[in-house]
Order: sequence, then C-alpha cells, then structure tokens
Amino acid sequence: MALFLVATPIGNLKDVSERAKEVLAKASAVVAEDTRRTGQLLHHLSIEKPLVRYDEHVHERVAPRLLERLAAGEDLALVTDAGTPGLSDPGGRLVTMAVERSIAVVPIPGPSALLTALAASGLPWDRFTFLGFLPRRSGRFCRELESAGKDRTIVFYESPHRVVKAIEAALSVYGDVPAVVARELTKIHEEFIRGRLSEIAAVLRARPKILGEITVVIAPQWGVQP
Repeated sequence: MALFLVATPIGNLKDVSERAKEVLAKASAVVAEDTRRTGQLLHHLSIEKPLVRYDEHVHERVAPRLLERLAAGEDLALVTDAGTPGLSDPGGRLVTMAVERSIAVVPIPGPSALLTALAASGLPWDRFTFLGFLPRRSGRFCRELESAGKDRTIVFYESPHRVVKAIEAALSVYGDVPAVVARELTKIHEEFIRGRLSEIAAVLRARPKILGEITVVIAPQWGVQP
C-alpha cells in the first residue's frame, strides 16, 4: 500500500515522466483536485482509471475513505491541478494524515511552477520563501509579505485578476525592488515580465486583460532603486 504523489505537467503535456505514467496506470484510483482536468490528462495518456475528487470542500468526508483504502492495501495516486501535489493544494493534508498512520508516501518528482519560475527568474534562489497563494484581504496580504522578511527571494502564486494589486502591495512593503512575473509556464504563450516592481505593475496595468496561471518572484534583498 502506498500514496503516490505524482507530479503532472504544468502546461506542456510532453513533460509527463515515464514513471508518472507507469504509476498512474497501476494505481487503484487517481485522487485529484480537479477530476475534469485530470481526466483530460489520463485520456491523453490512454489511461482509464477511477477518479476521486479531493479538495478542501470534501476533505472531511473523503479523506477518511481514502485512508481506509490505503490501509486495506490499495495504491492510490494523488495529483493536483498541475505540477507537484502537496504544494499549495489540499493534497498536503492527506499526505500528513497518511504519514501519521505510517502509510508509505512515495514521491514521483516532476514539473513544479514554483521551481520552474524561480530557476528561470534570474533572481537569487539560494535562499527563498514560498508563500503559496496569499490571503485575499489586502491587509493580511501585506502582513504576510512583511513577515516573510527582506533577506531572501519571495515566491508566490497569484490569479490574473489580482496580480496587479499583489505587485502594488509588494511595492508598498519592499520598495521598488527587482521581480519577475512568470505567466503560462511551459505553454504556448509562456511569458516572463522582468523589471522593478513599478515597471512590472505599469506593464500589467496597460493590458486590457490578463490571462493564465501566474507565479511571482521578488528579490527584496537586492535593494531599492537609488
């Protein structure tokens, strides 16, 4: 019995590993945050497996059933919408519960928006803090950025309709420091918007519409513009 953490493509479907395909094909079921999106991936891979929805809304009801299946000897594959499960998605809670019950947790490494954006940012990444998705309220948003400190690179995920406010909040906390907004990583319209926070905010404000999945990388330790 084992809970397999299967990393799936963040955009380009060619990024799925052979080991990931093998585990998905052999698992008793695939546990997914978004069964529709995961179903499309399985169809692309010509894999037919039962899909179990698992997210914050169904955690209390579904998690005990999944743990029972694991304890009974089944192998389950856990995936997120895209990338590595357990990072800023509900799967982390299930992993913790499995570990507490001495159930084997087996990582199948692969794509990660966090590491992809950080590696290509050109900003320091020897020390960084990952904040996941920041709180919706602007006050809590700024407090979260302040508590992260200014001595390391900061990385967080953001939605298209909030990214401008996020950049403005970061500007108020850190000053006009270097940053990168990575959008649609590994997809056809992949884009890196680089510059000072004020410059990035101006670029984004000028767009009639912002689309895609976004990762923000900020380097407070590089200081503000003189």
